[in-house]
Amino acid sequence: MTTETATFGAGCFWGVEWVFRRVPGVLEVVSGYAGGTTPDPTYEEVCSHTTGHAEVVRVTFDPERVTYEQLLEIFWAMHDPTQVDRQGPDVGDQYRSVIFTHSPEQQAAAEASRGRAQARHDRPIATEIRPAPAFYPAEDYHQRWYERRGGTPYCHALPMTTLRELGLAPTASA
Repeated sequence: MTTETATFGAGCFWGVEWVFRRVPGVLEVVSGYAGGTTPDPTYEEVCSHTTGHAEVVRVTFDPERVTYEQLLEIFWAMHDPTQVDRQGPDVGDQYRSVIFTHSPEQQAAAEASRGRAQARHDRPIATEIRPAPAFYPAEDYHQRWYERRGGTPYCHALPMTTLRELGLAPTASA
């Protein structure tokens, strides 16, 4: 099986991870940090706003089951990409909306999808799109946060209609 990687930041990585884990064809989701200057940062360092890193998820997926374009649509649907350095109650540069691309094809697809997403918003989209920098997995206690503690994300939602519109059947958990 051939797999591909996508990296997204859409606010607190706990909720972003929770959403992508429910997408059929997604094989693994790892919460982590990317886009900054500090190598192998800790959560406390990222929260200090001195590293430049965003909270992101690295998504490994089977492109025969879910396409990168479908993952992009899910990304746009799960958060408000017009907010700068925040999502809901979470404020800070680590919560920025960002797509880190892993190929020229992903870069082009992400830019095209931003144009389509902009048509659904009254304010300008603030999402940064750029080639993927180094990815640093977050500490173990951040992985599968909601699955281990119960509950659902407080600022990420993915209407099941979005998955159905994309031709993906929802799953209970991954």
